[in-house]
Amino acid sequence: METTGDIQIGQVVRSKAGRDKGRVFVVIDILDDKYVLIVDGDLRKLDKPKKKKIKHLIVYKTVLKNISEKIEKGEKFNNAYIRKSLKPFNEEI
Repeated sequence: METTGDIQIGQVVRSKAGRDKGRVFVVIDILDDKYVLIVDGDLRKLDKPKKKKIKHLIVYKTVLKNISEKIEKGEKFNNAYIRKSLKPFNEEI
């Protein structure tokens, strides 16, 4: 499992800066020690992930194992699957 500091693929994060402030995302790729690619299946879909600085994210302890395993195995999944996985986090706002 690829980790940078305390962020890993499949991790749930919330944006704390920018136009998407307050939105909940899942990390689908780690570019380097400063940037990750995030999607939410709604505004940011799998075919156009958002490149985001880690320092602009609130990192939750939760890692969505189902998504991280699919990414590691190279399995296909869609935006609806991501939305469904993030739904409990969006409801707690």
